[in-house]
Amino acid sequence: MLPALLDHLRRNRDFVSNVVAWERIPARPARTAALPDWLDPRLAAALRARGVDQLYTHQAAAVDAARRGENVVVATATASGKSLAYTLPVLQRLLERPDARALYLFPTKALAHDQEAETAALVAAARLPVPVHTYDGDTPRGKRSAVRAAGGVLITNPDMLHAGILPYHPSWRALFGRLEYVVVDEIHIYRGVFGSHVANVLRRLQRLCRFYGSDPRFICASATIANPQEHAERLIEQPFTLVDESQNGAPRGAKDFILYNPPIIDEDLGMRASTVLTAKDAAVTFLGHGVQTIVFARARQTVELLLGYVREDLAHQGRGDTFVAGYRGGYLP
Repeated sequence: MLPALLDHLRRNRDFVSNVVAWERIPARPARTAALPDWLDPRLAAALRARGVDQLYTHQAAAVDAARRGENVVVATATASGKSLAYTLPVLQRLLERPDARALYLFPTKALAHDQEAETAALVAAARLPVPVHTYDGDTPRGKRSAVRAAGGVLITNPDMLHAGILPYHPSWRALFGRLEYVVVDEIHIYRGVFGSHVANVLRRLQRLCRFYGSDPRFICASATIANPQEHAERLIEQPFTLVDESQNGAPRGAKDFILYNPPIIDEDLGMRASTVLTAKDAAVTFLGHGVQTIVFARARQTVELLLGYVREDLAHQGRGDTFVAGYRGGYLP
C-alpha cells in the first residue's frame, strides 16, 4: 500500500513542485556478533528466552569496551538497541559485586519509568538478585529511605540528582562509595545553558564519588549527532570510546525522506501555507490509504489542533471509524 501511494505522490505535479528533497535510503540487513563469553548464564538464558541469541555489532562493541573499563558513548539510530549496550555490562558487574551500585540518568521522568520497567523485566526473567528503583519527585516520602538503603540500580534524572541527592550525600554514602557505573542517556539533549548546568552536576557527582572512594565508569547514549565523542568528553570531562553509526549492526527497512515546503500564498509578503494544515493534509492522505501514521508537533496546543483537524477531515470522508489519538505532556495517567 505504501509503495503505491509514494508512486502516486511522485506523479502528482502539484505535490512534487513543493518537494525540496526526496531521498530513499535502502534497507539494510542485520550484522551480529555472539553473546560475550563472560556473560552470566542467567542473563544469557533470559536474553535467549526473549529471542536474543546474538548481539548487534554495535552492542557487542559497546559491552566489550565497557567490560574493559572504558567510558563508552553509543551514538546510533533510534530503536537500534542502545539500552542493551549499557544494561548488560551493568547487570554483569552487579552480579560479580553484589554490594555495587549503578546510577541511570534520564532527562525526563517518563523515560526513567520506561527504563525501570524494561530493566526490571530483564532482571525478573533472569531471576537476578538485583533491585531496580526509581527516585524522582513522584517517589513517595515513605519509600525514599528504603530506596536510599537499597543496592542495585538507581534510576533518576539530573534535576533530582542536583536537588534531591547530591545535597544530602551523607544519606547516600553507600551509593557514592560503591558506584561502579553511571549511565547518561539522551546526552544530545544536554547542550547550551541546560547542558552546562548538567555538566556541573556531573562534576559534583564525580567529586563526591572520589570523596567516598569510588571511581565509576560512564556509559552514554546519544542520537546520531555530528560530534558524540567530543560532546560526551566535554560533558563528563573524561576520555570516551565511541561506538557510532559506522558500527551499527541493527537491521532497518527502506526509508523515504521527503522534505516538503508549503507553497507561497502571498508573494508580496513571502507567506507560505500553514505547516499545521499541510501536516494535517499529509496525515489524512496516508490514513485514507490505510497507512499507519504518526505526526509530531512542537507544542501541546498544536497537537490538540491537529488531532481535531484530522478527525474532522476523516469524518467528512466517511472514515470516522479510523482510530486517531493524541499523546502529549499534560495528559493524566
